[in-house]
Formats: sequence, structure tokens, C-alpha cells
Amino acid sequence: MKTRLTWLSGTIVAVLVFVLLSPYPRVQAQFGGIGAPPGSALTIPQAQLLMPEALQKLLITASAEKPLILQVGSHMMYAEGHIPGSEYVGQGSQPAGLQQLQNRVNSLPRKKSIVLYCGCCPWNRCPNLGPAFAKLHDMGFTNVKVLYLADNFGTDWANKGYPVEQGR
Repeated sequence: MKTRLTWLSGTIVAVLVFVLLSPYPRVQAQFGGIGAPPGSALTIPQAQLLMPEALQKLLITASAEKPLILQVGSHMMYAEGHIPGSEYVGQGSQPAGLQQLQNRVNSLPRKKSIVLYCGCCPWNRCPNLGPAFAKLHDMGFTNVKVLYLADNFGTDWANKGYPVEQGR
């Protein structure tokens, strides 16, 4: 009986340690959900996220319709390096940036494929993507994806060998 109790309590401890140390809760926090601060990238639904490799494949596929790619981070970051063909529209966390975003897309069909990205900092601290995504959603855009850059643009795009343009 004592052996069985020891085994059971050891199993419970092992399961608790696994759950507490498992990366799963951390990964889930990266993709939003309950308790996400308003306006943060964590409020963006996981279904709207686009992984870097998927965007790169889309960009090099000749037959695919190219999305409008909009950078909603700092202009200095954009000038240092950005996705070729992307446009800078202002910081999503600033009223002026949201106005620039609205002005850029206002005349577009609401089904237009749009990809937003920032890459200023780790995903769970990005102040720009949540407000920019919400603005497009509120305007009625139905085909908006957000490029998921877990750490930043340099680490998750440039350092992986994906194309980068400088200037503007």
C-alpha cells in the first residue's frame, strides 16, 4: 500500500512539474487569449497569424496574388531594413500612425489581402500590431494577417535569410 501511495504521489509531482515547466502555456500566452492587455499583439486571434516561412513562400510563388504588406512599427526600423515591397504607414500605437494606416487602405476593397508586421520587440510586448489590426478589423477588412515575429524583425526574418530592403 505504501509503495502504491509513493508511486501515486511521485506521478502527481511529475505531472505537475511537467505542466509547470512545459513550454505550452508560454506559447499560448504568445498568441493571446484571456488576460491579454488591450491593444497588445496578444489580442490578435491565432488564426490571423502568418509565420515568416509562409509569407516568404507566398512572396516567391509567381502565380500567387501578392498581399499588401504594411509595416506599422518605427520609421527608423523600416529604413534600416524591411520586407521588399512593403510600405511604411506609421506606428500602430500612435493616433497619427493609425490615421496614416486608414488613409492608405481606405479606398481598397474590404477583401484585399493585407499583411501587417512590426518586429520592434518580442511579440508579447509589441504595442503596434494590436491597434493596427483592430483598426483594419473595425474598417471591415476581412483578409488581414499579421506576420508573427516571436522575437523581432532581425532575428525572425533577416537572420533567417529572408530578403531585406533598406532605405525610404
